[in-house]
Amino acid sequence: MKIQKILNILTLLTGAIAVTAMSLWIGKQAYSWLPPQAAAESQLIDDLISFLVTLGAFIFLGVTSTLMYSVIFHRAVKDDFTDGPPIEGNITLEVVWTAIPILLVFWIAGYSYQVYEQMGIQGPSELVHLHNPLRMESAYAEPKDVPANALAEPVEKIDVLAKQWAWVFHYPETDVTSTELHLPRDRRVRLALRSQDVLHGFYIPAFRLKQDIIPNHAIDFEFTPIRPGQYRLTDSQYSGTYFATMQANVVVESPEDYQQWLAQAATQKPSLANNQAASEYAQTSHQSVKTGWVTVPPAAPPLVNSPG
Repeated sequence: MKIQKILNILTLLTGAIAVTAMSLWIGKQAYSWLPPQAAAESQLIDDLISFLVTLGAFIFLGVTSTLMYSVIFHRAVKDDFTDGPPIEGNITLEVVWTAIPILLVFWIAGYSYQVYEQMGIQGPSELVHLHNPLRMESAYAEPKDVPANALAEPVEKIDVLAKQWAWVFHYPETDVTSTELHLPRDRRVRLALRSQDVLHGFYIPAFRLKQDIIPNHAIDFEFTPIRPGQYRLTDSQYSGTYFATMQANVVVESPEDYQQWLAQAATQKPSLANNQAASEYAQTSHQSVKTGWVTVPPAAPPLVNSPG
């Protein structure tokens, strides 16, 4: 009897170790399911997702393994139709399986809120608490393997205007306007987000950043690009008929290339930028079939130094 009990304990420990190792491995694979980490803050989100995947895999594998073990090793013998033991309840077991999910929920909630604060996402709380505003710091995650002197550089300030349906970026130091967002690598960037009309959402998947833009309110948002390349900015909020066309390129480049682009763009005269929403809206006037649907006319194409 003692040998059987020892074997059961060893089986349980071996299964727990195997499930834990497999869950940790699956959690590590979650990093490869996501776009490349193009901003320092993306590390926070990726770590959170990996944690959630690891936890979910552990619960799934644990429950599945327990069921398989019970089916294989504790099944009734052939032709045994007798009833099982009359177990009416186990207070200790019920407390344990109730307490563990509660603790897991609090753990997930606490970790998620910690990341939320570090990302510096500003929601409607600042508008609700008008008399006692809740101040929230901007994202302060620091990129790895970046020289300390690079982060000590002044914050690059860029004005972002969202409107139906276009993104307009203004660089106040050089008075350059563009429909393409250029950012210096390994430099702190501060965006002043404004909406001209309705609610919009500033969302760059590769940066793991999504910030709602509320009309008549300027929102400062900071982050640090770390990976050179071209990425995509989209509107995460439904803002009208042509909201799917409200996209823009995001170019992360070296500080030298960034300054060179600014200098070159400053020499160009402002011209009308190409606007897909305005083009599609103009085509509707030539359609033979009239739907009768009311459509908000797109804003006029912006005047920019660099159309992108």
